[in-house]
Formats: sequence, structure tokens, C-alpha cells
Amino acid sequence: MAHPQLDLSNDQLLSTTRAVRKRLDLERPVERSVVDECLELALQAPTGSNAQGWHFMVVTDEAKRRRLGELYAKAFEGYAAMPQSAANVHADDPSMEATQERVMSSASYLAEVLGQVPVHVIPCVAGRVENVPMVIAQASIYGSILPAAWSFMLAARARGLGTCWTTLHLMHEKEAAELLGIPFDEITQCALIPLAYTKGTDFKPGPRKAMDGIIHYDQW
Repeated sequence: MAHPQLDLSNDQLLSTTRAVRKRLDLERPVERSVVDECLELALQAPTGSNAQGWHFMVVTDEAKRRRLGELYAKAFEGYAAMPQSAANVHADDPSMEATQERVMSSASYLAEVLGQVPVHVIPCVAGRVENVPMVIAQASIYGSILPAAWSFMLAARARGLGTCWTTLHLMHEKEAAELLGIPFDEITQCALIPLAYTKGTDFKPGPRKAMDGIIHYDQW
């Protein structure tokens, strides 16, 4: 039986699928059937040459989630000081300060509680991306998993679940591979998506910079 969906138009779904951290419900279980339903939709996404070299590692085991949370927290300690962290990425734009403070607070919270999130979904793709010498080939590999992962996140939002695209655990990808039995030499992990029902479903479009200076027609 299909799980009930929120009353959202296509545009509402696309504009309100937020990176959810503080509003993840850490107590409510997530049924395997709803995860599978979202994954079935994810696998309808396009993939390069129709290779379908994707894999999704779904982690529900409490001890394994706790260990992934530890790896993530360890990575977050270094991330906070990086130029690309939420705290620093818009350092030259005072208008973004308040927004980035909220994002960093939210990210810090996730680092504290990731191990308690009821489901971790790790999208993977066949091959080791760092072994591919050409940018076009690397783009093709990532392009064969990212649309599916985003479709999964949209499907989850439609069913009242929250997600967040995270990559910090990849600083310790090999340890995560050993923990989960992923063949490291053959499979690239691309992200870790925490999955939980949300506390409330009333998400709104996020603040974004104006299109001027970002959209380029015919010439940069």
C-alpha cells in the first residue's frame, strides 16, 4: 500500500524540499516500506549510458548508525574551520551573515545527533571516482547517482520525511566502508542522507541570492 503524501504541487515540492536537521524526529521510527517506496522512485532517475551502476546502502542498525555519527562528528570538527564551511563561505557578504549563522547552528546540531537519526541512506556508485583521469568521466559518474539521490529526497519530502545531503563522513570513507561491508576498491560513496519524519511539514522556500549575476545567457 502506498504511503500517504502531503498536499503539495510540483512547484511546492521542488521549492520546499529543505536540508532538514533540527526538525528531524529522532524518536519516530521510519518504516522500511516507505524507504523502499522512495527508493523505487529514485531508481527511475536517468543515469549515464543507462548503466544503472548505483547502489543505496540503507543503515538502520543502531550500533552502525552510532559509529557513522562518530565519524561524522570527527569530520565536522575540521570542517568548521574550512573556507567552504557554512560559517565562512559568504564571509564577504554581510547580508548573508544571519542566514549562515542559522545554517552553521543547524549543521552543528546534526553533527551532535546524527547517530540518533533512525535511518542513514548512503548513495553509492560503481567505480572509484578518483581513479578516473578525465573530468568528463568524473562528471558522468556523479551524474549517474545525483539525480537518483535527489529524486529520493523529493519522494521523502512528499511523504512527510526530512533529508539532508551531507558529505563529511567521506573524510573517513574507508572506515565507513569497512563498517558496512562496502567494497572500497570497487564502490564510491557519494553522500550520507539522514532520513526521519519531520516535526511539522510546513517548510518554506529558502533565501537565495538574486538571479542577476548567476544566470548567464549565451555569454558569461
